[in-house]
Amino acid sequence: MKLLLRFVLLLTVVVSLRGPAPARAEGSYQSSKVQAVLASMTPEERVGQLFLVTFQGTNTDPESQIYDLIANHHVGGVILLAENDNFVGEPDTIAGAHQLVNALQSIEARVNLEATGPDSNNQAGPVIYVPLFVGISQEGDGVPYDQILSGMTPLPDAMAIGATWNPSLAQEVGSVLGRELSALGVNLFLGPSLDVVESPNPSAQIDLGTRVFGGDPFWVGEMGKAYISGLHTGSESRMVVIAKHFPGRGSSDRSPEDEVATVRKSLEQLQQIELPPFFAVTTAVEPESNVNGLLVSHIRYQGFQGNIRATTRPVSFDASALSTILALPELMTWRENGGLMVSDALGSQAVRDFYSQGGESFLPRLVARDAFLAGNDLLYLGNIASDEAEDDTYTATVRILDFFTQEYNSDPAFAQLVDAAVARILAQKFGMYDLFTVSNVLSPPERLATLGASRQVVFEVARNAATLINPDPQELNTLLPAPPTQNDRIVFLTDTQTYLQCRLCVPQESFSTFAFQEMVLRLYGSTGSGQIFASRLNSFPLTELELMLNGESEENIEPALERANWVVISLTDVSRGQIPVLRRFFSERPNLVRNKNVILFSFTAPYYLDPTDISNLDAYYALYSKQPAFLEMAARLLFQQVEAMGDSPVSIPAMEYSIISVTSPDPSQVIPLALAGEDISLTPTLDLTPVTVEPTPIPLYRLGDTIEVQAGPIYDQNQHIVPDNTPVRFTMSTREESGGILNQVDATTVDGVARASFAIDKPGKVEISAASERAVISNVLQFDASDVGAAVTIVVPEVSMTPTPVTPTLTPVPENDLISPDGHPRIGVWLLVLISLFGGALLTFWAASRIFSMRWGLRWALCVFVGGLLGYNYLALDFPGAAEWIALEGGAFGVLLLTFLGQIAGLMAAWIWMRWVSEPESRAG
Repeated sequence: MKLLLRFVLLLTVVVSLRGPAPARAEGSYQSSKVQAVLASMTPEERVGQLFLVTFQGTNTDPESQIYDLIANHHVGGVILLAENDNFVGEPDTIAGAHQLVNALQSIEARVNLEATGPDSNNQAGPVIYVPLFVGISQEGDGVPYDQILSGMTPLPDAMAIGATWNPSLAQEVGSVLGRELSALGVNLFLGPSLDVVESPNPSAQIDLGTRVFGGDPFWVGEMGKAYISGLHTGSESRMVVIAKHFPGRGSSDRSPEDEVATVRKSLEQLQQIELPPFFAVTTAVEPESNVNGLLVSHIRYQGFQGNIRATTRPVSFDASALSTILALPELMTWRENGGLMVSDALGSQAVRDFYSQGGESFLPRLVARDAFLAGNDLLYLGNIASDEAEDDTYTATVRILDFFTQEYNSDPAFAQLVDAAVARILAQKFGMYDLFTVSNVLSPPERLATLGASRQVVFEVARNAATLINPDPQELNTLLPAPPTQNDRIVFLTDTQTYLQCRLCVPQESFSTFAFQEMVLRLYGSTGSGQIFASRLNSFPLTELELMLNGESEENIEPALERANWVVISLTDVSRGQIPVLRRFFSERPNLVRNKNVILFSFTAPYYLDPTDISNLDAYYALYSKQPAFLEMAARLLFQQVEAMGDSPVSIPAMEYSIISVTSPDPSQVIPLALAGEDISLTPTLDLTPVTVEPTPIPLYRLGDTIEVQAGPIYDQNQHIVPDNTPVRFTMSTREESGGILNQVDATTVDGVARASFAIDKPGKVEISAASERAVISNVLQFDASDVGAAVTIVVPEVSMTPTPVTPTLTPVPENDLISPDGHPRIGVWLLVLISLFGGALLTFWAASRIFSMRWGLRWALCVFVGGLLGYNYLALDFPGAAEWIALEGGAFGVLLLTFLGQIAGLMAAWIWMRWVSEPESRAG
């Protein structure tokens, strides 16, 4: 009879689930279908839904531990990790991941079939199939923050996206990732990171680096919204997105995975910097831009409630602090509509150290209970284990599940909390699947054919992100007037990185020693444009540079550096002492970089070098990501085929580049001002010629009316829209001789535009202007306030601009084997000069010895030789005007011409010498 009743309930639930899938689960966690499924679940099934677990390997057979956790303990989800060997190596990485995900999703369905089949006597088995969360963290840029390292489109990290300042590109990248992960069957994404790096700390042992979109809260929120929208649309709303690391750890100086960090910030300060990006993705107008959940970080806050001497527990375990944050208006509605709170990994070393700091044993079940009671719905256990020697992650997980079941059965208040959390979890799963059947959940293998095919969007990000940090573009043209040529020698010093997809997989290089050289040869070698010769290129890892400095290198790195014209350094990380090695190189061996073109490409965050480091470089570029598209962009920058278009999204202390300053209004702009509702150009005002625009004389404004105006778009100093809430002051003043301000209205921008309204309550000639911080010049709206009414005139003020200095352009020098691109003679010209010098000297000796004497023949020949040699050396030593002379006279011909003129001067000197000597002799005779 019990089995029959459960079967009838199943039919009722299935019928209730028919219909189109909702786009989002928010607001539906108390719906009838959620409550129906919840009512059919046993305490063990309900408790199991709270947990995200990990496991070792790829085995899902009935004898495996993960099979037991899903089939018998009904865990709600699993997180796949490369460190747990959940993925296999190339070329089977993608196929193996897809097979693993589908196998995990099928386990409970198989158990259901066995429990409810005609031959089964098990009347207690589950009859409701609930899909698993199968989650992953795939932050981009390969190692170390991607789990799947091959087979998918090589997407960039968050900072590379942030450097484009283009939310549409963030949306495209998110869409690619959502589509490809969904094709694998992944339906839970731990990301993106919405942390704000307000003040980078280059000296910190561990920082967030390129894992963040930037250092401005508004732009991090904009990029986050777009990225999340892409994840949802790309996965066709079959992905739950969990943004991290709530409530923000951008001010932390260490990794919360390794140590619980303490941030000295009050709740009010968090609302200004750390929290706005999370507000942006919980209050977005477009449903697809809102996150499904927030990953709560293990961060402590000192002065959270205003008392600087009080420090919270890690907020993931602090019910008071977490509930206070969730009570904020920007989060309250989202939470009430079913937003999930997800704990960060409870098995991390940081949590273990925090709970063991008093000498106590680490008890996983108590840690999980604290996290749940603090307000987390989903508990991500990670590789959790107790201090007992025989304990492992599986054993600890089973004990936690049993403990929670006992608490559920014995404590009604605890059970109520569990039911509320499970309802939110089920609602999110219903947001992805309209019907809980395994056939509706599994991803078909034919979808795998599209993986890895979206590289164009990555190149667009690379093209728009590449940033010239130093010098400015005008100075760069002077320092590096031409790219490398066939006669130049280039040494590439590369910060190499290797990776393992699994512990038994073959090691592979994600950024190899020869990666840059191979890219240059592909684009500019014999198979490309033919601008360089392969024989003139050498590549060495930074580790070899360190060996050279220690006198231990067995390679030919030092001779290669001595011969090189260009030294190209690639930096992909700073965690292994790369910066100290470069500093030693510049300070201990300056002879190896003197008079050479030294360029550094940073494929990581741009703020690790100090001013002295940068002074050793002719050019310093930031690429932010080490994916192949960014390496290609670096090669194109080296050969001056493209220009850097990006701007750093974070502050760079060494360059005095402050993100708060560059995102403030540009003081040189003229702020557009118009009547509210009129179309305003989205292009910064550059034409400052005085002009008066007469609009259509309707409507007319009379005394007693209200005039509504709008200012903007207002641009920052990088010519991007200023962040929302940028203050703008509107001023209404009289144009009468007496002058005076009639009224001022303070407003803030939304999408770069601010709006205000004024009551017309006094007659006379009136004008309205606007100012925003240092941008104090705007268009002016003028009208005559009277009972008759008048149209508004828009006046663009006259602004005097400082003329832009014009850099003189030299006549191009012909590039050949005799003259270098910068106008210096090569060895070929030297050989021609030697022939000219000896030929001229011999001819002079023959003539002078026949006319005068053998002695004077030698003297005349010596003068001619020395004169010609001085003429050549004037050019070779690059004395003033030398390069211009070569350019003007056509290269090698100019060198030979000046050598010949030197020989003529030598003849004249010989004639003067002979006259000076012969006059005393004649007088003596």
